Amino acid sequence: MSSPHRAHRRPSGWLRIGIPAILVLIWLTAGSIGGPYFGKVDEVSTNDRSSFLPENADATQVNERLTDFLGDDSIPAVVVVTGDGELSEDDVADVQALADDIAAIDGVQEGVSPPILSDDGEAVQIFVPIDAAGEVGEIVDEMRTLVADELPDGLEGWVTGPAGFTADLVEGFLGIDGLLLGVALLAVFLILVIVYRSPLLPVLVLLTSLFALCAALLTVWWLAYAGIVVLNGQVQGILFILVIGAATDYALLYVARFRESIATGASKWDATLSAWRGAFEPILASGGTVIAGLLCLLLSDLATNRALGPIASIGIAFSVLSALTFLPALLALCGRAAFWPFIPKQPIAMIPDDLTQPVKGLWPRQARFVARNARVVWIACTIVLLAGAIGITQLKADGVPTSDLVLGSSEARDGQDVLAEHFPAGSGSPVYVIVPEDDLADAVEVLAASDGIDSVAVASDDSPTGQAAVEVEDGEPVLTAVGPPGTPAPEATVSEGDVLVIGTLTDAADSVAAEDTVRELRADLDEALGEGTAIVGGETATDIDTNDTSTRDRTVIIPVILLVILLILMLLLRSILAPVLLIATVILSFATALGVSALVFNAAFGFPGADPAVPLYGFVFLVALGVDYNIFLMSRVREESLVHGTRPGILRGLVATGGVITSAGLVLAATFAALGVIPILFLVQLAFIVAFGVLLDTFVVRSLLVPALSYDIGRAIWWPSKLARQEPEVGPSASAGTGSDQPAAPVAEPVEAAQAVDAPLPIETDAELVADDGHPLTREEYRRTLES
Repeated sequence: MSSPHRAHRRPSGWLRIGIPAILVLIWLTAGSIGGPYFGKVDEVSTNDRSSFLPENADATQVNERLTDFLGDDSIPAVVVVTGDGELSEDDVADVQALADDIAAIDGVQEGVSPPILSDDGEAVQIFVPIDAAGEVGEIVDEMRTLVADELPDGLEGWVTGPAGFTADLVEGFLGIDGLLLGVALLAVFLILVIVYRSPLLPVLVLLTSLFALCAALLTVWWLAYAGIVVLNGQVQGILFILVIGAATDYALLYVARFRESIATGASKWDATLSAWRGAFEPILASGGTVIAGLLCLLLSDLATNRALGPIASIGIAFSVLSALTFLPALLALCGRAAFWPFIPKQPIAMIPDDLTQPVKGLWPRQARFVARNARVVWIACTIVLLAGAIGITQLKADGVPTSDLVLGSSEARDGQDVLAEHFPAGSGSPVYVIVPEDDLADAVEVLAASDGIDSVAVASDDSPTGQAAVEVEDGEPVLTAVGPPGTPAPEATVSEGDVLVIGTLTDAADSVAAEDTVRELRADLDEALGEGTAIVGGETATDIDTNDTSTRDRTVIIPVILLVILLILMLLLRSILAPVLLIATVILSFATALGVSALVFNAAFGFPGADPAVPLYGFVFLVALGVDYNIFLMSRVREESLVHGTRPGILRGLVATGGVITSAGLVLAATFAALGVIPILFLVQLAFIVAFGVLLDTFVVRSLLVPALSYDIGRAIWWPSKLARQEPEVGPSASAGTGSDQPAAPVAEPVEAAQAVDAPLPIETDAELVADDGHPLTREEYRRTLES
């Protein structure tokens, strides 16, 4: 028998059970190995911002050489203590006893300073060097416990400085393993129960997501352990949410195809084959698009951005793999029981070609509304989205102070405020300048002349404190001796012909004023010593270099992502016009999401600003994931258009994908919104932008704008492919796009289909032969296949 089918024999019963069972066992093994790594992520993660900078950044170069001048690698903590007024000698003695106890803490290095009294006599500060290789958060917590327990009544203390802020940041990320994952999974479970009204199916979908996350985390952990990628709490949280959301979305798409087959009465195996073939291309294309967009982050100069690209791509790859292997295996074993107690028995209601006929169901009604008012719908949607995008002008994404990174209470932030009342606000977070020894005097003069510098010192091994005050007399640097009269003046520590100049900032190290001071110092030093002679580092310089690099990344990476996704869509849809329009709608949606978010951040939440990376991350996820839904929709539209024509195909595609894409959008928005439970400003802002943007894509762009615009354009949407030139145009005329209620034109069958129908049909069918969808061939099925 000659036919277009690749006829093959149905697998035996044990294979139909054995293949799914083996796949389930493989995933159970991967999950059991990867699961325990949830509690080991902190072993390979870091939250040191300087480690994310490019190697050629000034702050990076200074940070790498600090140990040459200051000894062991340490991160400073500042203990500030105040009383009800001027401190007495007994108060200072109590603080000295506290300093001695702090010095005995494991992880605190030698060189704890004695109490330093403020000029007003109302506060003292202690500088405490903490081993940067140790558990900074735990060491600071122990210090805070001592401060709370040992200070007598009338004295109050805070632990602040870089180590204090690091500890607060670590505490903010503590809920990322349990709380974040629990909230995300609970939100997804509730949505799935409401959508499917089944107790078993949501569990199967969540298992798909969880096991994908376990496998991804196992892979990422070993890559971070080997030093191939940099992992921090921010990337970890995004990985968790991205895998849960994406894997669930892909699973919902497969479930929708499986449900369609089950509703027609197909067996478990036949439904599995049919669903897998129908879901394979859109899931693979969607995952590939997201991965391609994420890998564009490799162009970033920031290590944390470069790490997010491959790390998140690994998560998406396992999400796709799980949705195409683990979930099909589970559903193949469960069959109709997965949908209990509401087992589907009727196929999805489709919209008739004649739009004057009555329709039932939400999505058929939506499709008819779009068809009757296509031009009005897409123009109205565009105007609304453009209005929301105006708010983007109010977005303040030029960086935020380190003290504002943690939302809610922060002892380090409170301590910094107290410190600024009695001491130079930059105490504990100085500016470090590395210059040639011969240029020391000129460098000191530049720093001393700056209004933003309170005092200048130079690193010195001969000094008990590791540094000595320095002045310039008769053009020569003069170091001040520390100790009783007659103590010889120390010598500056020299490394590779360079010395380290230390400037105490008058303003808080994370303030805009401090950033202005550092920028001015860099310019003045280049002018006085020659460009590149002096390199400036420290906490403030690290913030500046990070923000500048993030801004550069944003400018470079966003256009590249758009180009890559556009090319992928062109290959997938075999068109130029459709992908261009889809990209345009996603960009418009992103601009609206960012504009509305800016207004909410400023007016409702009162946020101080945003990190420059927030728009970049929001763009990556919204564009890549927003295109996901367009891929789900337009791949189905193209499939239907090949059979029914473009305009009917658009309506049928909207009806067929409406429920699953809406569910997927709700799930993805809920999972990203779960990031808001972590009290970190960056994650809260990203959570709002992506969650709001996904809902906008789901309910406006994909449900109204894209179908209406495509319907109004008609078959030209597929230009320059053959589908755009197929005659005659099937479905309602273009006038329907302007609101006309004229009935649709009769559906015309393609020429090839008509010829196929006239071909000889088999009188009877061999029951051992099955078609591509797994069903035994029958005469009617053979006819329908030839027609399509």
